[in-house]
Amino acid sequence: MTGETRYRALFLGAGPQMHCGVGQFTRLLQETIEKLEPGTSATLTLTQTEGSLAEIWRAVGTAQSVVCNFPIVAWKRVMFAPLAAMAIARLRRRKVVLIQHEWNGLHWLRRITYMPALLLADTIIMFSPLVRRELANDPLLGWTAKKSVLAPLPPNIEAPAAIDDSKLRHRLITAKGDGRLLIGHFGSIYPGKQPNALLEIGAILKQRGLKPLIVYIGSFIRGVDRVEEEFHARARELDLAGDVIVSGFVASDHEVFGLFSEIDVFCYPLDEGLTARRSSILTCVQSGRPLIVAGPVLPEEFDHHPRFKELIDRGAIVLVARGSDNDAFADRIAAVVKRPLVPLPFDFDDWWKDVAEVVRAQL
Repeated sequence: MTGETRYRALFLGAGPQMHCGVGQFTRLLQETIEKLEPGTSATLTLTQTEGSLAEIWRAVGTAQSVVCNFPIVAWKRVMFAPLAAMAIARLRRRKVVLIQHEWNGLHWLRRITYMPALLLADTIIMFSPLVRRELANDPLLGWTAKKSVLAPLPPNIEAPAAIDDSKLRHRLITAKGDGRLLIGHFGSIYPGKQPNALLEIGAILKQRGLKPLIVYIGSFIRGVDRVEEEFHARARELDLAGDVIVSGFVASDHEVFGLFSEIDVFCYPLDEGLTARRSSILTCVQSGRPLIVAGPVLPEEFDHHPRFKELIDRGAIVLVARGSDNDAFADRIAAVVKRPLVPLPFDFDDWWKDVAEVVRAQL
């Protein structure tokens, strides 16, 4: 590189203080690329107090490409700064690489804020053929799908060598001692994950006398929806108010996997079916516990992601035909908890190298 251009890539982020999946993904991707090619990338922190237009202009000038994993942080906090950085990059003839995880699953107000990013991007990194098809079918922006490249998504969280204890873990241990069936659900709770559908399955298992305790390890996303209120109302309607635990924010990965160690089975009755963009699924699988999920819409969903496909082929992820009723999920849960646990080797670093190589090819 010559002149002021010193880096191949400038990653837009919100700094280590922002604990969210998007920020974690950006940090791990940049760190992996830096390991593969030291000294070729930099980061620009954009928060409500950091990242003036002058700072953005100078930082963009140091790199050949600007990489934006949109949104930078929780929606509405830092919305315009990354768009300004992408616009400045185009103005300064730098390449813009946008990382896009979802489309139809986004609230329509969020999709509106994403539109400028899709227009400004030279390349759009996506993780799911289904999501790419959703974008291609958009009446306004469908043409932007032609700029997309599929990449294999890794998990954001690596299973630690040791786990941390917690009050909630002791509560789960006590519940197991009482003969409860612990059904886990990990990650942010929002409509796209159909959290209420798992309640319906729990109600069926309770009627069968299996004493389910549904453990949501995560917290509700605060937005324009009334997801949390509707969730608890439905639990009461199903007589499950005492059979549901929502952990809220869990501070460390060690504590997360401490909770995982007590779960009997994870279950995700996703309406859209399993897609290759579900990082929370990959986090759960590392626990060695069986995971039941609705099957994919597209038969080619995992063709670009052989590691994900192997987890399905080896039975770590158990598919239930999409469109199956809740009884089918209850049947599968009752069956898999009887089988012995068979932990699979999981090379976290290699998963990240796979996605980093795809992104590097677009810089």
